[in-house]
Amino acid sequence: MSDDDVHQFHDKLFKVGFSDTGNAAALLRAELPQAVSSLIDWEHLRLEPGTFIDSHYRHTQSDLLYSAPFEGSECLIYILFEHQTTRDPLLSLRLLRYMVRIWESFTTAHPKTVKLPVVLPVVLTQNAEVWSIDSRFSSMLDLPDGFSPELRDYFPDFRFRLLQLAEMPFESIRGTPAGILILRTMKAERLARLLDAAVWDESLLAQIPRETFELLLRYILAADIDKDSFESKIKSIGDAKTRLSAMTLAQQYRQEGLEKGLEKGLVKGLEKGRQEDVIEALQIRFGQLPESAKEAVVAVTGEVELRRLLRAAIQVESLETFLREV
Repeated sequence: MSDDDVHQFHDKLFKVGFSDTGNAAALLRAELPQAVSSLIDWEHLRLEPGTFIDSHYRHTQSDLLYSAPFEGSECLIYILFEHQTTRDPLLSLRLLRYMVRIWESFTTAHPKTVKLPVVLPVVLTQNAEVWSIDSRFSSMLDLPDGFSPELRDYFPDFRFRLLQLAEMPFESIRGTPAGILILRTMKAERLARLLDAAVWDESLLAQIPRETFELLLRYILAADIDKDSFESKIKSIGDAKTRLSAMTLAQQYRQEGLEKGLEKGLVKGLEKGRQEDVIEALQIRFGQLPESAKEAVVAVTGEVELRRLLRAAIQVESLETFLREV
């Protein structure tokens, strides 16, 4: 599976699951410090549009921004989801950059504002091993030993809430049934344990929407799992309704995979035929071709490009001219 495909599955599961403000509120309410959580009106949590991460990190990160009433004002809660496999020592710096972008976006939308909303940063990591990370920004600064407290007035500082799936036992993950199963599945993927009972907890599976169940099955099937063991796991589900739903979805995905495979095979077959047409046209005009010329043609794919090469094979004055076209 390509890096883009891997990112797509992680990104979609996280974003679809926690774009549901009920799932997000249940997790955040449980994981933020009580003194902070108690100030937030969780019943009116709203998902805000936009993404704030650097473009070159979009293969390893996703993000979601929420707003909520906050003791007479409003706060913003930002979740950065890290699904890269290695710790980034500059994580706090990137997080600060994203927070500044959030404030800049806010001032653009509210040009007359004179106060910025509080941004509460949360980092969720899909790591297999616990990372040693200091969640305070100032820990990154090269401060002199025994520096004066007055020095703090001259640099920014904040702390983010760090949620590492690697240090959260399956049973300790909190939230709604859907949110719990999504995070358990993400944790299990890193540990190659997607067929474990923690992921297939029937007491939770019976409570989640079909759309979430379907998303989880797609995520699991996209991973490197033993398909026979997967089917056995489905057949072992005790609840008849859940088992039937899983079997129906699994059959649907197998059919989709077969159709995609057939479509891919058809495209490859058509490309091969077009490549042979180009080679035959060249041989008719210029005689026996060197292997390097044949290899150059076979390396070209795509209907548009192969049609262009066929026209060139018919029209060019020499084989050397044609090879410059490839």
